[in-house]
Amino acid sequence: MLAVHQFVRRFSTSQSVLSKLRIAIIGQSTFASGVYKLLRQDGHKVVGVFTVPDQGNREDPLASVAKEDNIKVFKFQKWRQKGKVLPDVLDHYKSVDANLNVLPFCTQFIPMDVINYPENQSICYHPSLLPCHRGMSSINWTLIHGDKKSGFTIFWADDGLDTGPILLQKECEVYPDDTVDSLYNRFLYPEGMKAMAEAVNMVANGTAPRIPQSEEGATYESALTKKELSEIKFDQLNAEQLHNFIRGMDKVPGAWTYLNGQPVKVYGSQIWSAPVPSGQEVTIEGMKQPAIVHKEGLVLFGSDWKPINVQRLMFEDGKMINAAKYGQSEDETQEIELTQEELKLADSVKNIWTGILNLEVNDETDFFKSGAGSMDVARLIEELKEKCNVQLENEDVYLSTIFKEFIKTVVLNSRGISSGPLLHFDPVKIKANNLDLEFPRQLFINNQFVDSTNDKKLKSIDPSSEELLCEVESASRQDVHKAVIAAKVAFEGEWSKVNARDRGHLMYRLADLMDEHKEQLATLESLDSGAVYTLALKTHVGMSIDTWRYFGGWCDKIQGSTIPINHARPNRNLTFTKKEPIGVCGIVTPWNYPLMMVSWKMAACIAAGNTVVLKPAQVSPLSALKLAELSVYAGFPPGVINILPGTGSVCGQAIADHPDIRKLGFTGSTLIGQQIMKSCASSNLKRVSLELGGKSPLIIFSDCDIDRAVRQGMGGVFFNKGENCIAAGRLFIEESIHDEFVKRVVEEIKKMVIGHPLDRSTAHGPQNHKAHLDKLIEYCDIGVKEGATLVCGGKRVKRQGFFFEPTVFTDVQDDMYIAKEESFGPVMIISKFKESEIDDVIKRANNTEFGLASGIFTRDLSKAMYISDRIDAGTCFINCYNKTDVAAPFGGFKQSGFGKDLGEAALNEYLRIKCVTVEY
Repeated sequence: MLAVHQFVRRFSTSQSVLSKLRIAIIGQSTFASGVYKLLRQDGHKVVGVFTVPDQGNREDPLASVAKEDNIKVFKFQKWRQKGKVLPDVLDHYKSVDANLNVLPFCTQFIPMDVINYPENQSICYHPSLLPCHRGMSSINWTLIHGDKKSGFTIFWADDGLDTGPILLQKECEVYPDDTVDSLYNRFLYPEGMKAMAEAVNMVANGTAPRIPQSEEGATYESALTKKELSEIKFDQLNAEQLHNFIRGMDKVPGAWTYLNGQPVKVYGSQIWSAPVPSGQEVTIEGMKQPAIVHKEGLVLFGSDWKPINVQRLMFEDGKMINAAKYGQSEDETQEIELTQEELKLADSVKNIWTGILNLEVNDETDFFKSGAGSMDVARLIEELKEKCNVQLENEDVYLSTIFKEFIKTVVLNSRGISSGPLLHFDPVKIKANNLDLEFPRQLFINNQFVDSTNDKKLKSIDPSSEELLCEVESASRQDVHKAVIAAKVAFEGEWSKVNARDRGHLMYRLADLMDEHKEQLATLESLDSGAVYTLALKTHVGMSIDTWRYFGGWCDKIQGSTIPINHARPNRNLTFTKKEPIGVCGIVTPWNYPLMMVSWKMAACIAAGNTVVLKPAQVSPLSALKLAELSVYAGFPPGVINILPGTGSVCGQAIADHPDIRKLGFTGSTLIGQQIMKSCASSNLKRVSLELGGKSPLIIFSDCDIDRAVRQGMGGVFFNKGENCIAAGRLFIEESIHDEFVKRVVEEIKKMVIGHPLDRSTAHGPQNHKAHLDKLIEYCDIGVKEGATLVCGGKRVKRQGFFFEPTVFTDVQDDMYIAKEESFGPVMIISKFKESEIDDVIKRANNTEFGLASGIFTRDLSKAMYISDRIDAGTCFINCYNKTDVAAPFGGFKQSGFGKDLGEAALNEYLRIKCVTVEY
C-alpha cells in the first residue's frame, strides 16, 4: 500500500505543480545529471549548475548535460576558507537568483550562507535512513553493520552534519549478498533520482514537510578514507561479520589484507554454505588457517572457523583477476574476429569512453589509469545500455580495464556469451554431420562442470552403430546433496533478487543460444538417442526452443487475485493471493526426447522462480549437458540450474529422498512413478507431478478421410520410432474399412527408409538402446503366441545398430497382453469394431489403467464430440494426432499420472498460493 500511495502522490504532484521553481543544482556525478533531467521534464527552470572542477581534461557529467542546454555552469574548487564563505563564490551563486537549492550528490562543504539564501532554502539527498549512518560513507556502513533495511533520505540541508529536518524517506530490503554497487544500482540510484524530483514538486506545491530528526538510533561513522580502516582484522570478525565487512567495502575503498605477504584487495564476498572445497592453500596474515584457491574463488575463514568465498582480487598496480586464477599463469589473450556490425559497436563504445575520459582512446587505454572512478563505472554501464543495448555488470569493467579487452567483453556479451565466470571443462570432441561437436561429460553443479565423488561412469552408446560415444560422470548421493545445497543457496540468495522480467530475459537469451546451436543440439540428439536428424531439428530441438520462449513470456504475468470477504465491522478487510515459487525442485526426465522433456519441465519451473536439480536419462544425457553449458553463457546465476547424469537407483532416488527438495517432476514408467511417489511422501511430503505410461486409443470410423487417417495413424504409431509417450497404442478400426486401412498402412511401411539418423532420406532410425530393443522383440513374440496376426515386422533389422522393423498386428483381442500393455516402440496394434458399437468401442478404449491421450477420426463432428466427452484421457485429438503445442496443457489421467506440462497449467505445478488478509 505504501508503494501505491507513493506512486499516486508522485503522479498527482507532478501533474498539479502550483508554481515552477528556479533551481540551482549543487553537486556532481551521473546521479546529479539524472536529477537535473527530471527537474527540467517537470517544468522547473534550472538557473545554474554548481559542480566540481574538471579532473585533468575530464568534465563532470552534470556540467556536460547543463552545457548542452546552455545553462550557466560554475566549477568551484571550494566554497569557503577557514569556515567562511568566499565572497566571489557567493556573488556568483547569488547571480543566478535561485529560489531553491537542490543537492543530489555533493562532496563539497556548502556554506550556510548559500544553504539558507533562497526563499525555499536547500534540500539534500543522503543514502541512508537518517538519523542512522550520518556521514559520507553511509552505504558502506549500512552493509558493514549487516543492516536488514537500507534506503535514502531527502532532508532540509543543514551545516553539513546530515541532521536537518526530514522531507522524504524511502526504504528497501538489504539482500545477503548486496554490495555498495548492487544496493546503489538497484534502489538508491533509480529511486533516489525519482524521489528528488518528487521532493522538489512537494516544495513547489507547499506540501513538503519538515520532520525533526530524532536522536534515537542516530549514528555517525567516519569516512573510509584512511587505509587502516579498510584492513581486514580476521581475529575480530566471525564469518558473517567478515562477509559484511568485505561487501561493505566493495568496490570503494576495497577491503584489503596480505595474501602470501602481498597486499591485495578482495571483492565479491558470499557466505559459503557448501562443504569446504579442496584446492591450493595460501597464507593470509592474521587468519587462523590457510585460505583455499578453488574453482569458484578464494575461501577465507572468520574467527569462528566458518568459511566465506571471495570472487575477485585486486593488486597494488590496480590489476583485478578472478580469485580462482590466483597463482596461475595468465592465459594467452584469445583474439576474436569482429563482424562489420561489431566494428560499428566497437566505435560506439570508443565514443562512450572518449566522452567519459575526455581524451583520445586507443586499444591500450586503461579506464582507471586515465582518471575514471567508481561513479564513471556507473555512467559507462548506463550509457552502454542506452546507446548500445548491451547490459554489463560493474565487475565486467573492473575485470577488463584495458579498452581492447573491454571491447572483447562487450562483443561476447552482444553475442549472448557471458563474460562472467568461465567454464573450465575438458570437452568431448566428435566430428559428425559435418560439424565439429564439443560438449561436456561431467556433472553440472553451481555453474561448474565437476567430476562425481565416486568413480562410476555412464556409457553413452550410439544406437546406430552400437559404438561408444563417450563416458559421462555418474552422480552419487553426495553429488545430489551438493547440487541441492547450491540450488537452495541460489533460491534464497542471488536468484531471489532477479525480478520476473529479467528472469524472462534470461530464458529468452537461453532460447536464442539454443537456436544458434540448434544443428549441434539436433546432431547430439541423433547420436545419443537415435532420433532422425530432421525430426530432431524440428521437434526435439525446435519445440525445446519454443518452450523456453513461451515460458519466458510468462515470467512477468504470474499474478494473484483479490478476493471479497466479509468485513470485520467497523473495520474493513482486504484479502489477496500471491503465487510464489516452491523452492528447490527436482526433475527426472526420460530418454525418448532428451532435450525436449528437459525443456518442457525445466522452463516452467524456472519461469515460476524456482531452482532446479535435474537428472536426465541415464542412456541419453548429452544434450542436457550441452544445455547446461549454454545456460552459463545465457547468464543464469550459479545454482539455479544443476544437471546430474546418473542412475535412477542412486541419483534419481536421492532426488526423491532429499528433504530440501520441495517438488519433483517425473516423466517415465508407471512402475517407477509409483516408487517415486512413495519416496516423496515418506521423505518430506514433497509435491509430485507424474507423466507416466500410456496406451492411447485411436478410434477410426468409416466416414473419416481415409488418406488422412492412414497418414496420421501411422504418425501416431511410428513417430520418433514409436518412442513417444502419447503414441497411438491401440487402433480401433471400423469393420467396413479395416482391410483397406491395413492394406494402405503396409504399403506405406514398405516405402519407409530405415537408415542412419543423420541421413536426410531416413524416415525410421534405431531404437534408443539395446535393452529397449530386446523388450520390443519379446513384446512381439508374446503377441504372436497369444494369437494376434503379425502382418509385418516384429523383428530386428539385419544391420548394425538397434534397428527394429515397423510392425503391424491385427486381430488383437481385448484380453491380450499387447492390447493392454504399452510397447513404446514402432508397433501398431489393430482391433475391429462394428458400426453400431459406438458406446461399446468407447468402453473398450477406456478399459485400461492408462489415460494419457486418445484420438478420433470421423467427419461427423457431433459423434466426435460425443466420444471426446466420454473418453478417459488427458488429451483428445480429433482428425489429427500428435498435435502438441507449447501453449496447450499436456498430462494424463489414471495411471498415466497427474499434473500438466506445457501451457499456463504447467506453471501451477511449480507455484504455491499464499493468501494474505489485511484488516484496516
